[in-house]
Amino acid sequence: MKINGGHCRIRALGRSQRAQRRLRMAQKKYLQAKLTQFLREDRIQLWKPPYTDENKEVGLALKDLAKKYSDKLECCENEVEKIIEEIRCKAVERGTGNENYKTTGVATIEVFLPSRLRKDRKNLLETRLHITGRDLRSKIAETFGFQENYIKIVINKKQLQLGKSLEEQGVTHNVKAMVLELKQSEEDVRKNFQAEEEEQNEAELKEKQIQRTKRGLEILAERAEMVVDPETTPYLDIANQTGRSIKIPPSQRKALMLAMGYHEKGRAFLKRKEYGIALPCLLDADKYFCECCRELLDTVDNYAVLQLDIVWCYFRLEQLECLDDAEKKLNLAQKCFKNCYGENHQRLVHIKGNCGKEKVLFLRLYLLQGIRNYHSGNGEEAREYLNKALCLFKELYIDPSKVHNLLQLGFTAQEARLGLRACEGNVDHAATHISNRREELAQIRKEEKEKKRRRLENINSLKGMGYPTHAAKHALHQAGGNLDEALKILLSNPQMWLSDSDPETNSRESPSQESIDQLVYMGFDTVVAKAALKVFRGNVQLAAQTLAHHGGSLPPDLQFSGEDSSSTPSTSPSDSAGTSSASTDEDMETEAVNEILEDIPEHEEDYLDSTLEDEEIIIAEYLSYVENIKSAAKKTSEQKKY
Repeated sequence: MKINGGHCRIRALGRSQRAQRRLRMAQKKYLQAKLTQFLREDRIQLWKPPYTDENKEVGLALKDLAKKYSDKLECCENEVEKIIEEIRCKAVERGTGNENYKTTGVATIEVFLPSRLRKDRKNLLETRLHITGRDLRSKIAETFGFQENYIKIVINKKQLQLGKSLEEQGVTHNVKAMVLELKQSEEDVRKNFQAEEEEQNEAELKEKQIQRTKRGLEILAERAEMVVDPETTPYLDIANQTGRSIKIPPSQRKALMLAMGYHEKGRAFLKRKEYGIALPCLLDADKYFCECCRELLDTVDNYAVLQLDIVWCYFRLEQLECLDDAEKKLNLAQKCFKNCYGENHQRLVHIKGNCGKEKVLFLRLYLLQGIRNYHSGNGEEAREYLNKALCLFKELYIDPSKVHNLLQLGFTAQEARLGLRACEGNVDHAATHISNRREELAQIRKEEKEKKRRRLENINSLKGMGYPTHAAKHALHQAGGNLDEALKILLSNPQMWLSDSDPETNSRESPSQESIDQLVYMGFDTVVAKAALKVFRGNVQLAAQTLAHHGGSLPPDLQFSGEDSSSTPSTSPSDSAGTSSASTDEDMETEAVNEILEDIPEHEEDYLDSTLEDEEIIIAEYLSYVENIKSAAKKTSEQKKY
């Protein structure tokens, strides 16, 4: 098959032992889901007679049920009977747990272990709900043979907080708990002390890394609210699809910053296939996105991409069963894409001129929808979505020789892939597209840099006049960046900055005669000058500006504030005691920030770049599972004929 002049194919996967095992597991999960559907539709209660007797043993009626469903599914009766019996045993076990919870208050938690533990990955653990998260983690570690500091627990799509009780965190009876290892091990148990010590040290390093991630993002988000020199102090900024900075309401800016920061960190771990560490970052991102207003989330595709990344992470951890709302997340992603890109992507095409790069996201969406449907027992729906993903893969496949040609022209592999997809595989058009985009971004960065420099200069000008930083920023924001207008706003509204003027300029003492004389020399009345200096705590410049703006007198609301302000305690030298460790803290903060910055991609469309190698393999794998359903049914049907 020729696509854009290149050869495109879905690789045939060799049936290794591991692949055969995955196939058997996939077939079993599909049958379990399908049989569960039938049982619900027919309102069959397996834990009651005639399927379960008074001793909780299997009843004779179960064999008839297996025969009925095996005929319906056209598959092996023994296999169906075996799976129905497993479902029945779980139902009985759950019923026993429910009775126990009602009488004793002891809850049952279904624990999902890491994928490397191939056997008995789902286990039941009994516990009371008043214990802390730390107690539960210890219990899980002891019961299943983990080192306590080597695991994280995720319940209800949230990390378990160690210091709070299970009840406080909404943990209930029959909840699902997923165990994440900070690093997957190839051995079930470390057999010597030295190896265990190394493992513990590595786990501690990973935990410290997660904590540094949190602190680094908080610092960068806080800097966005401060006045910093972008040349010397890195901070996070929010840009639109063209690369220009956008204004976000202050009430939501920090939450959005943290959400996007955690998302980028999670994506960095996803690229390194460190799914156990990626998931906590992605779940934290989801938490902060939920603090933003719905209108904001509908105008950007970040939230939709995050939903895909979370479901993908659960899938790669082989723990989709723990994500009860996978369908909801995928539907939400699809809805967000539609709101953001427009019907048939027309808004996206209007903004960017093409939609080729964003199709990668839809490929991932269709693939995950196909996988979810397969594991839910919906074979035909799974086939439909997987074929849609396959069609997109064929469309988005890139001939390696074309990437090589663009590399020879000095472009990066990432630029080459994105450019070729934007230009439907045409190398010449892609080269022009990449060059134009480079020039456009360089111009945007230059303009944004100049805008930030002017803003910093204006804020410093207002600070030089004696106004506090917060008031200067607020006034400039109201004035749309116009310095003269901002000054008028400050002069007309002294109360907005008077209460938080710089402590270093504050003085509880009466104004000096020299300061009074300066104002009198400017033409102001002596009594008024003295009162103004008391209000403005000795700042001659602020006093002169305010008096001049108000015709030589203080506004009424400031005439009696002099005594109040004089009683405000000033910062004493002792207040700054304890700064001996400042340099150490600063070094730690620098390290935390640098770790974040390393994972913030330089290319604004990094999230759209994918080699699609993983997707290619998984599409082929799941299509083979779907085809196997038909072939297995056909084989069973033929056997029954004879």
